[in-house]
Amino acid sequence: MNIEQLASAIRPRYPELAGKVALITGSSQGIGQGIALRLAREGMHVVIHGKDAPLVDETVAAFHALGMEATGVCTNFSEPDGVTVLFDALRSHHTELHVLVNNAGDLRRTHIHNATTDMLDTQLAVNVRSPYVCSLQAAQMMQAQKQGTIINISSVGGQRAHWRGLPYDVTKGALDAMTRVMSLDLAQDGVRVNAIAPGAIRTFKTPPPETEIARQIEARIPLGRMGTVLDIAAMVAFLASDDAAYITGQVLPVDGGISAQISPPGQPI
Repeated sequence: MNIEQLASAIRPRYPELAGKVALITGSSQGIGQGIALRLAREGMHVVIHGKDAPLVDETVAAFHALGMEATGVCTNFSEPDGVTVLFDALRSHHTELHVLVNNAGDLRRTHIHNATTDMLDTQLAVNVRSPYVCSLQAAQMMQAQKQGTIINISSVGGQRAHWRGLPYDVTKGALDAMTRVMSLDLAQDGVRVNAIAPGAIRTFKTPPPETEIARQIEARIPLGRMGTVLDIAAMVAFLASDDAAYITGQVLPVDGGISAQISPPGQPI
């Protein structure tokens, strides 16, 4: 579905989010774009981030066409100053930040014999260092407000292991640990920190639903389907809302039941 179709499928539920500011990294496409769209439909001013300027501009324009407030920032987290550039741009538009969603990530996975140190270095920079530094910057802004929410987009691979999951699963395990540690440090500032662990989510990168490989993937999911970007976005909106005011330090799977099973359906151990 395009942005207009996705927006029409969203039912806003959290009026307390209206008028607040949310930064969603990696939100010019995929899961991040769905998260930004949900928060914008809740009435938030969203900051769209990505490393491809045309995609950022296209997303912001689509949001504006639907009457939603959005600002775009283009930076590359594999570069040392990527986070600094992002937050300098954010502060030039907003004095407050209420929600940070650390979604940007390098999703490549491979077998140990093919996992180069260059690949590891890139994923550590994008998947660990960038959300770490983004969270530090956000925490400074939120500390002054005595409120805020940081939500990390992790993976079921941070708690289990993908077949051929290096170095990606390593970085997501680090993100889960970071979630727990930061939640304790920031609790006294009124800032909650949680993570979401998506399973198989349908995006532009996944096989089309009518293909055999897509059917094989869905056959291994207890709920019988891949998730959608709005499934993840719904959990983000909930965690950002007052309904989640007593939840912090948690990694919450949104995976159709994948992480609950020992073996796929029809393949008993």
